[in-house]
Amino acid sequence: MYGKTGIINNEPLREEDFFHPMSPYAAAKLYGYWITKTYRDGYRIFAVNGILFNHESPLRGLEFVTRKIANEVAKISLGLSKELRLGNLNAKRDWGYAPEYVESMWLMLQQKEPDDYIIATGEAHSVKELVQRAFDVAGLDWQKYIKSDKRFLRPLDVPSLSGDYSKAKRKLGWRPRMKFNELVEIMVKEEIGRWQRWLNGERFPWDAPNYPSENRVLTRALRM
Repeated sequence: MYGKTGIINNEPLREEDFFHPMSPYAAAKLYGYWITKTYRDGYRIFAVNGILFNHESPLRGLEFVTRKIANEVAKISLGLSKELRLGNLNAKRDWGYAPEYVESMWLMLQQKEPDDYIIATGEAHSVKELVQRAFDVAGLDWQKYIKSDKRFLRPLDVPSLSGDYSKAKRKLGWRPRMKFNELVEIMVKEEIGRWQRWLNGERFPWDAPNYPSENRVLTRALRM
């Protein structure tokens, strides 16, 4: 939603900062934001906007870079993959823990008056940092496996984004608790555990077998 404003403003973004979306996805988010405010102001509906910066967990879809990295690192550590292809390693994002962000949603809905809140950690970490930490968890040298791939570069990209959660802290009593390194560790260890369990013959609810690319890896591994 903030997009280009994140390029101009080097500080964590606040609720009152200017929106300048730089992708169709971001523009759609902004529509949701304004329609919520319109219904709240015009029809007195209790409606709030949670402006949630990137929030991650092992339940993330494989199309998102955090889960993609954790999943591929797990496969590499188990000998099921040889490389991880990524686009811009220098992009920085504000990554938090999804369960904590869901808690913030609940807190927003318990207030007497509806309002809009940024939920974030206030810290920006690069994709490169995420990669390094993920490979560290698996005990591997990240530089041996990373390949640059132009297919994963965005037409318009924001170098760095982070959010100022001070309003949420002040009015909701909310603050982020899980640190970046711990979050990456949780995600990588969960992926390694899933792949090991599946390869050992255990069957459980898991999204990877539903992705053609991952299903092919599983099929090849089970034939070995």
